[in-house]
Amino acid sequence: MKYYSTNHNSENVSLRDAVVRGLAPDRGLYMPEKIRHLPDEFFRDIDGMSLQEISYIVADAFFGEDIPAGDLRKIVYDTMAFPIPVAKVEENIYSLELFHGPTLAFKDVGARFMARLLGYFNRDEKQLVNVLVATSGDTGSAVANGFLGVDGVHVYVLYPKGRVSPIQECQFTTLGQNITAVEVDGVFDDCQALVKNAFMDAELGSRMKLTSANSINVARFLPQSFYYFGAYAQMKALGKADSLVICVPSGNFGNITAGLFGWKMGLPVRRFIAANNANDIFYNYLNSGVYSPKPSVPTLANAMDVGDPSNFARVLDLYGGSHSDICAGISGATYSDGQIRETLREAYENTGYLMDPHGTCGYRALKEQLAPGETGVFLETAHPAKFKEKVDAIVGGDVEIPERLQAFMKGRKQSVPLSRDYADFRNFLMSEAR
Repeated sequence: MKYYSTNHNSENVSLRDAVVRGLAPDRGLYMPEKIRHLPDEFFRDIDGMSLQEISYIVADAFFGEDIPAGDLRKIVYDTMAFPIPVAKVEENIYSLELFHGPTLAFKDVGARFMARLLGYFNRDEKQLVNVLVATSGDTGSAVANGFLGVDGVHVYVLYPKGRVSPIQECQFTTLGQNITAVEVDGVFDDCQALVKNAFMDAELGSRMKLTSANSINVARFLPQSFYYFGAYAQMKALGKADSLVICVPSGNFGNITAGLFGWKMGLPVRRFIAANNANDIFYNYLNSGVYSPKPSVPTLANAMDVGDPSNFARVLDLYGGSHSDICAGISGATYSDGQIRETLREAYENTGYLMDPHGTCGYRALKEQLAPGETGVFLETAHPAKFKEKVDAIVGGDVEIPERLQAFMKGRKQSVPLSRDYADFRNFLMSEAR
């Protein structure tokens, strides 16, 4: 299958080129030239399949033309080697628990798949591949751990100084080996801009083989569609799949875009809700039809602190730029830190279910927007222990830290401090070129 740029000013490329390049030369994001509708029998039988089986069928629709079946199956089964269960929170509201992977966050799926796919494509290459990734929290830890020790790949994780949780920071600054953490004196959007500018730098590109592991990369965001189908299968087994609404806490919009791809493939979802924190750019777009990016503001739900979501370009492309069509399939919500605190505390007191601040936005949006007869699933994108200080203060408790997180916290922080000036980042990379 060929992949085209959302800016339509670059040639179509192979899957391998799309993955290795990350960003198209015209600064657009790559999109598959077709989205296959999955057969009716797949949805008829889906509740009797394992998550790995479901994921392989979905992956084959995207990647089957480019990767032999046996190799693709191994990549998928290795990626999806942990459970992603739904949990009942209250009547007609369920949580899709995406925190059972190695770094306890939803991005483990995309990061693990991309690491394995890039390793597959680069297995016979002699030149080192340098992966640049900007993170507002969980992306960095998932990518760093997904690529840790992968031959022929070096990862640079750019994160905003003082704007990720201490536990999140430990997960990518203590690894060493082929992982370098870059602590940027700025916000997430500054980190993302540094990555994009590096891709557009011809001289740098001639010295280093660069790609991205942010959701701008097709190998990062497309696999996230797997767990939407897995959620549907579980809800179908519970007899709750009719009139299903899925709510996605949204920052850079790769996660909800993956869900929309699933819907285009035939996933029987009535509609989606994009839940924002105070960074309400998409919510305002839905209401006005005007996309007006602005500097991000720090919030309790820091992984959603994005003022110019990269994947908005994919959403527009998916719907042919039609504001009315987007609004027909997606509604929005936006919540202040005060509302997040209130909802997290009340949900815990009333249901006994403890959420992280991001999942809390999704839960509240379902509470407010579900219509009679609808069942809602919100994405609980990370374990609440990753935000222990915040969650403890809100619920007046002491969130237990899983052993996997405790292991990260014992390591020594290793990071490279840099300004948000591209010249500084460029000079650093040039000094690293090898």
